[in-house]
Amino acid sequence: MNELLLQFAEWLYATGGSRGIHESFYLYNWIETTHVLTLAVFLGMLFFIDMRMLGYAMTNVPASRIADRLNIPMLIGFAVMIITGLLLYYAVPDRTTQSIWFRIKMVLLIAAGINAWLFHKRMKESVSTWDTDRKPPSRIRRGAAISLVLWAGVVITGRLIAYDWYDCYREMPALLNWAAGCVD
Repeated sequence: MNELLLQFAEWLYATGGSRGIHESFYLYNWIETTHVLTLAVFLGMLFFIDMRMLGYAMTNVPASRIADRLNIPMLIGFAVMIITGLLLYYAVPDRTTQSIWFRIKMVLLIAAGINAWLFHKRMKESVSTWDTDRKPPSRIRRGAAISLVLWAGVVITGRLIAYDWYDCYREMPALLNWAAGCVD
C-alpha cells in the first residue's frame, strides 16, 4: 500500500502544476495562508457551536439558532480549507505522503467527519426536546467534546507536517518507517 501511495505521489509531482505551485515564489504561500485563514473561520464557528452544545457559552440562545446561523460560514470555511489543503498536498505530494503527521491528520479528519455526521444526526433527532435548555443532554455534550479534541489533533498534526523529525531519509524504528509510509 505504501508503495502504491508513493508511486501516485511521484506521478502527481511529475505534473507541471504540482511543481509550479511548489516552486512558485508567491502561489504556495498564498495557498497556505488561505488554508490557515479558512481553518480559523471554520474552527471559530465550530468552537462557538461546540461551546454552546457543551453548555458553556450563549446558554440563553437556543442551540438550533446558533447552529443554523453559524453553519453557512463554517461550511464555506471548511470547503475552502479542504480545497487549499488538497492544493498544498498537490504541491508537495511525495514528502507529504511519507509524513507520519499527515497520515495521523487524515485519520483524525476521518474520525472528525464521522463524529460530525453522528453529532448532527443526534442533534436533529432530539433538538426539539432540549433546544432551550442551558445544558444539552450528555450525548450531545460528549459529541461536542470529541469534536474539539479531534480538531485540536488535526491542527496540531497539520502544523507538525512541516517538520522532518520522522522523514524517511532518517534512521527510524521499523514501526515508524511503516507508519510514515517509507519505502525501501
